[in-house]
Amino acid sequence: MNTAARKKLGIERYDSADYLQTPQDMAQYFEACLEMGEPALIQEALGAIARARGMSQLAKDTGLTREGLYRSLSAQGNPEFSTIMRVISALGLTLHVTPALKN
Repeated sequence: MNTAARKKLGIERYDSADYLQTPQDMAQYFEACLEMGEPALIQEALGAIARARGMSQLAKDTGLTREGLYRSLSAQGNPEFSTIMRVISALGLTLHVTPALKN
């Protein structure tokens, strides 16, 4: 839905980044998205956390451009795994692996 349509209906744009206030919020959100196992959701979560932290600072911390980060972490992005790992590290997050439960 475009901005004009949302405004007409009185609907505000939802952004997860608006609710990620603390490092614990960010880690729990990222962990929940990892557990769901959907690559697009994980990518979206990293984008939201990056926006909450500040994309300019993340660009400095990763050595990537701000525009490149926005593009990579968008729904249309297709970042390399090395980019994802740089972003995760710069955000102060880690990945955790546990054995999958067999059904």
